[in-house]
Amino acid sequence: MQTAISRFLRYLTVERNASDLTVKSYREDLESMTEYLQEVVGLEPSPNSLSPLELRGYVSALHEAGYAKSSISRRLASLRSFFRFCQREGLSDHNPAKPLRNPRPDRKLPHFLSTEQIGLLLESPSPREALGKRDRAMLETMYSAGLRVSELVGINDGDLDLAEGLVRVRGKGKKERFAPLGRFCIRAIQTWMGVRELSPKEPKGPAAPLFVNRFGTRLTTRSVGRMLEKYLQKTGLDSRTSPHTLRHSFATHLLDCGADIRSVQELLGHKSLVTTQIYTHVSTAGLREAYDKAHPRAN
Repeated sequence: MQTAISRFLRYLTVERNASDLTVKSYREDLESMTEYLQEVVGLEPSPNSLSPLELRGYVSALHEAGYAKSSISRRLASLRSFFRFCQREGLSDHNPAKPLRNPRPDRKLPHFLSTEQIGLLLESPSPREALGKRDRAMLETMYSAGLRVSELVGINDGDLDLAEGLVRVRGKGKKERFAPLGRFCIRAIQTWMGVRELSPKEPKGPAAPLFVNRFGTRLTTRSVGRMLEKYLQKTGLDSRTSPHTLRHSFATHLLDCGADIRSVQELLGHKSLVTTQIYTHVSTAGLREAYDKAHPRAN
């Protein structure tokens, strides 16, 4: 086995021109596997003698030792490359690592703001300035309707039905949906439209952009991000917060207050319920935290 590993590492260095760090990582991964097979299983392994079953035992040992799933996936990639090399060089007639599947990565829970933090953020734009009124209307719209930032900047005047409290949204894949607007959001939009000035370059009527910059032209998604950064600094809220955080907060707060998950799916414009289910994990985590704090025998 050591001879095969040495040949593989030399191949990486000479033929693949791999960096010293890459070669070091492969060496450590292969030595870790060899040590496990020798010390734990009691084998003196060779490239041609190993089976997928023995390598599954090694992967299980990594899980039990607390290795991150990303680290285990990287080690499996190293093993596949090594045994593929051994096959090509005639050192083995099979690749025992090929049938092994990477562990399914954990889904990161989305960052969201509490209702109190959302309130602080929405109140932060100045009501005395035109751009402050615009910013308040944008923040209210993103949170009230759970919009992606691209959906926000794409809204035209003709998409609004303020009497019914609805906005037509063009989502991913040009898929359209209607999203509800709350009364605070409707009021903020009306206030902004009363002071908005459109550039002569922009169309008028139903095709006019709802949200424009100081020059009267349609805002970009990056401009919305910069706007939000300004208010995060002003309020001292978590710097990880992005425009998408308001969408995460919208979904989480709805589920926390008892909304049906399929209704939230429709409101978000998700094609699959699986995508929406990540927010149920957020809500469950919040319930668990509240339980641990409040129940006398939780810990």
